[in-house]
Amino acid sequence: MSRVTSAEAFARVRRREHRVLALLALAAAATVVAFCVIALRGNWEYALAIRARKVAAMVVVGSAVAVSSVLFQTVTNNRVLTPGIMGFDSLFVLIQTLVVYFFGALALSSADPRLLFAGQVVAMVVFAGALYRWLFDRRSRDLYVLVLVGVVCGTLFSSLSSLASRLINPNDFVVLQDTLFANFNSVDRDLLAVSAVLVAVVSLWVVRLFPRLDVLALGREHALNLGVDHRSVVNQVLVAVAVLVSVATALVGPITFLGLLVANVARQLAGASRHRVVVPASALLAVVALVGGQLVLERVFALDTALSVIINFVGGIYFIALLIREAKR
Repeated sequence: MSRVTSAEAFARVRRREHRVLALLALAAAATVVAFCVIALRGNWEYALAIRARKVAAMVVVGSAVAVSSVLFQTVTNNRVLTPGIMGFDSLFVLIQTLVVYFFGALALSSADPRLLFAGQVVAMVVFAGALYRWLFDRRSRDLYVLVLVGVVCGTLFSSLSSLASRLINPNDFVVLQDTLFANFNSVDRDLLAVSAVLVAVVSLWVVRLFPRLDVLALGREHALNLGVDHRSVVNQVLVAVAVLVSVATALVGPITFLGLLVANVARQLAGASRHRVVVPASALLAVVALVGGQLVLERVFALDTALSVIINFVGGIYFIALLIREAKR
């Protein structure tokens, strides 16, 4: 009887996972279609091309942020942390600020977007690689030291950005502020294609790690006892996270709390921790959040504001709620 009960419970869990993924896929598809066709006037071909590029950018960025957040939470064994804590967003802001400080806002506005994108991605990946290499050459709880050093570096980058922004021309500062919020309206088509390829390649690479990540989620000691090479898996995940976050941030700008929001909500909806379910659920939720949020802002309320401001506001409230819940536990 116990075997039958266990089998039925397992089947129920699988049916719930499939149902959640199917509903999220339908919600994402419906949101994308609604964004593309609502209030469509004038030249349909021209308008659809612009909206399709926005949707593609949101899908690429949402997927990259969702996948990297779930992976990072798994290796750190903490549902509150996201890759943003490692200082990637702060480094992006620092790069933009230093460009304006040394060369002026005109240089930032007129710079080749492909060159700027490549420079930002390389800088963030090199920063992550140097940090990982230095810390993982040490012994004992390197991962926790990595997180702490990431926090310190992020604080340092933020402080330097704040200092430089106070020294630049006020007119240049206005231009700089516009570049520090995620913007999906002016994404370069070539950069979008390159970003999509990079995100797809890295995502396919980490898919093969899903079984080992499921074991890793049990904790370092359990993973080692079950034969998982903890250090190797963590290194691979951190490299993938660095690439995904760097590409997404360099393409449109930082969206601090999106990953925290979709990763935790996906786990609650799926009722499971298997990465084969949680990762696609998080990516679909990110698409719904970005495309749906942009749709509401543009077509319903006609608000001329950055979507990242709204997402960070909602995500910040959710982050506080998570902290309070963890403290009660």
